[in-house]
Amino acid sequence: MALTEEEIVAVPGLLSRWVRLSTGAKAHYVTSGETGPSIVLLHGGLAGSSGTAGFRYMAPFLGAHGFRVYCPDMPGFGLTDDPYGAYRHGQGGHVDFIQDFVNAIALDRFHIGGNSMGCVNSAQYTLAHPERVDSMALIAGSVGDLVPWAELLAADTRPAGAKPNLGEFDGSAESMRRMMEAIMLRKEGIGDDLVLMRTLAANRNLDAYQQIMGGFWSAVMATNDANEQARLRTRGRLETMTVPSIYLYGVEDVLNPVECGYLQEDRLPNVQFFYPDGTGHQGQTDQPELHNQVFLEFFRDGVISAETARAAGVSGRRPVNPRIVAVDV
Repeated sequence: MALTEEEIVAVPGLLSRWVRLSTGAKAHYVTSGETGPSIVLLHGGLAGSSGTAGFRYMAPFLGAHGFRVYCPDMPGFGLTDDPYGAYRHGQGGHVDFIQDFVNAIALDRFHIGGNSMGCVNSAQYTLAHPERVDSMALIAGSVGDLVPWAELLAADTRPAGAKPNLGEFDGSAESMRRMMEAIMLRKEGIGDDLVLMRTLAANRNLDAYQQIMGGFWSAVMATNDANEQARLRTRGRLETMTVPSIYLYGVEDVLNPVECGYLQEDRLPNVQFFYPDGTGHQGQTDQPELHNQVFLEFFRDGVISAETARAAGVSGRRPVNPRIVAVDV
C-alpha cells in the first residue's frame, strides 16, 4: 500500500469521498460496497486516527459481502475540516456530527459499530437516535457514566510498570509508531505507510484535536457542565435499550484491561459480550478475520453462528442470548 494524493493509505475496495454538512463542515469518509444495507463504522480517538486507519480491513470485507459501508473521519481527525468549530464541544459534538453526516448522505436506517472512542460514540448516537439504528456492534471502549470512569480505573490493578506508556505525540513518525505499538498487539499491521498517514493527519489536526478531545474527556470524567452531563447520561438508559447489540472486548487489551469489560457486561443485560483471545484494544486490526466474520454474521443475519461465537470467545459469565448467538455453544 502507498499514500494517495490525499495523503491516505490506498486500500483496494475502499473509496475516498467528501460531503459538505449543513454546518459548513467538510466531512471526509471512506466507503465500500455499492448495494445492500448500510453500516456506519466509527474510529477510535488516538491522535492520527481516521476511518481509513481504523477500518481498512473490515470495511472492504463487509463491502464485498453485500453491505454499503461508511467510515467517516470525525472532527479533529483524518481529513475532515470543521472551519467554524461546529463540533468542538467534545462528545456531544460527536453525536451531532454523526447525525449531520448520516443526514447529508441520506442514510435513514443503518447498522452502527465502533472501536474505543467510536465505541462510546456509537452507544451515545444510538441512545439519541434509536429509530435510525438497526443494530450496534462495539469493540473495546467505555459506555459513559453507566460504569463511572473512576470505577474502570480502579479495575486496573496492574502495577504501574506493567501499564502501557503511550507517550506523547511530538509531531514525529517515531512518536506515532510508539503510541500505536502500545495498544496494538499485531505489530506487523503497523506499516510505514500507515504510520506516515497518521503522522500527517495528527499534525494537520493538532489544534482541533486538542480542543475536541479536551471536551471528550471532560464528558468521560463527568467534569463537563451539568446540561452536557444530562444529555450524555447513559446510566438508567443504556441498560434498558433493546436495539440488538454485541460487544467484543479483547482479553489482552493493554490500555483498559479485560476487567473493564466485565464491569460493563454486568450492567448491560441486553448486550451479548465476547472476549476474544489474542486481541488487544484495536481488535479489528489485531484479529481482522475474526472481527470481520462476527460483524458480518451479526449485521447480515442478526445471529452469530456457534462456530464463530466460540472463536470470538463468547462470554460464559452468564447464559448466552439466543436471539443473538446460536444456542449450541
